Amino acid sequence: MSEDNRVIDSGADDLERSQELALRPKTLKEFVGQKRVANQLDLLLAAARNRNSPADHVLLSGPPGLGKTTLAMIIASEMNAPIRITSGPAIQHAGDLASILSSLVEGEILFLDEIHRMSRPAEELLYLAMEDFRVDVIVGKGAGATAIPLELPHFTLVGATTRAGLLPSPLRDRFGFTAQLDFYEDSELSIIVKRSANLMGIKIDEPAIAELGSRSRGTPRVANRLLRRVRDYAQVHSDGNIGVTEAKAALEMYEVDAIGLDRLDLGVLEALVKRFNGGPVGISTLAMAIGEEAETIESLAEPFLVRMGFISRTPRGRIATPAGFEHLGMSAPITSTSQLGFFDTPASDA
Repeated sequence: MSEDNRVIDSGADDLERSQELALRPKTLKEFVGQKRVANQLDLLLAAARNRNSPADHVLLSGPPGLGKTTLAMIIASEMNAPIRITSGPAIQHAGDLASILSSLVEGEILFLDEIHRMSRPAEELLYLAMEDFRVDVIVGKGAGATAIPLELPHFTLVGATTRAGLLPSPLRDRFGFTAQLDFYEDSELSIIVKRSANLMGIKIDEPAIAELGSRSRGTPRVANRLLRRVRDYAQVHSDGNIGVTEAKAALEMYEVDAIGLDRLDLGVLEALVKRFNGGPVGISTLAMAIGEEAETIESLAEPFLVRMGFISRTPRGRIATPAGFEHLGMSAPITSTSQLGFFDTPASDA
């Protein structure tokens, strides 16, 4: 099953993208959840405003949909600065990055999504730009090539990544503030659902709000998408008002279970439990077993399954926990710690 077919992570069309943008909070006061990160960012930005200088570089990491892009836009809003948005995969050559950096204005926010996927030459150019606010432009080739230093305006780089461990230390160390975004509590997601429903003019009662919040996988983006799908169901099958009956029926239709697991999550868990007797199994083997890309499993399914305590990562691969077996209505086999691979050499595809 492709990523685009997931109701909780599908690619939105233009209308839904515009709706998603409209639902984003504009200030830190409007931002729900991530209190620790929000308070730290508030202090960082307030100090920068008091000095009348650009804020220090910021690195945001965490699973998709937790608010990294929203926080980047909030940083620009709080600093009253323009924002330039690009992504790591779009920068494959150092010249691409040099072109972007040289066109920035003083104090501008450069938001670089999926920064860990940037090419190595561009990454090395970024080191100098972040630290000294200059880049060296190479003119000519071979022995006659010369490096011309190009001064850059002071800017703030906001990097976002779902794979913080893939960032090299020299790049990570150049960020003045790093934040790991955590999954949201159900109560926080309920607040987000209620706010989004008000902005979209949707009538929804409190039990339905709580139902959506509890099935949103700790992720605001998922909460907003499920809200739109439940709205569609209520408009077609009832009077458009969303009660808990409509919410449950719609979520059942879209195969989102009582705690938010969808077809991909259940596919991963069932493969571990039923095909591999709980594991351990390497991620590439697991991906082949369910016909999915390993990166999709690692970025979309695994973080939530690990958070729920249904699977664990060991040196030899992934294993299903007793809670994972129980969620599928099965009993976990008794397995020794040596079989789970805690003291073994890591497998190549673990």
